Amino acid sequence: MNTATAYAPLPATAGWFARAESWLDSRGKGAWIAAMVLGFIFVWPIGLALLAYMIWSKKMFKTSCGSKRRNTHSSHYSMTSSGNSAFDAYREDMLRRMQNEQADFQAFMERLRAAKDKSEFDQFMDERAKAAVQTATDAPTTDTAHPSS
Repeated sequence: MNTATAYAPLPATAGWFARAESWLDSRGKGAWIAAMVLGFIFVWPIGLALLAYMIWSKKMFKTSCGSKRRNTHSSHYSMTSSGNSAFDAYREDMLRRMQNEQADFQAFMERLRAAKDKSEFDQFMDERAKAAVQTATDAPTTDTAHPSS
C-alpha cells in the first residue's frame, strides 16, 4: 500500500515540504499543533517556524469543529423524529407554546423598559420644571423699563 497517494494528489515534482504540508492538512488542525509542539520540544526553531507558518497561512484561524458541532447540534434535535408520533406531536406543541411564551415575555420586557424610560423622563422633566420655577423666583425683579428719576 502506497501511503503517499492517500493524503492528496500531488504532482510528481512535489518536494518534501509540500508532501508534509499535504499530510498534515489531511490530518487536520490537531496534527499541525502536535507537529508544532514536537518541534518546540526537540528543536525550538522548528516549532517556532511551524507556529509562524500556521499563523501566516491562517491555518490556526479556520472555523473550528466545535462551532460546526454547535450549529448542527441545535438543528439536529428540532428536525429529527423520535419515532413516536404522539411524543413528536407533544414536543412540537410544547416547543410552539414555549416560543409563544418567549415572544410574549420579550414583548412584556420591552413594555416594562418603555414604562421605566417614560417614568425616568417624566421625573427629569418635573425636576427641570421645578428648577426653572425656583430660578425664576430667586432672580431679583428689577424694572428696567421705567427707571425712577
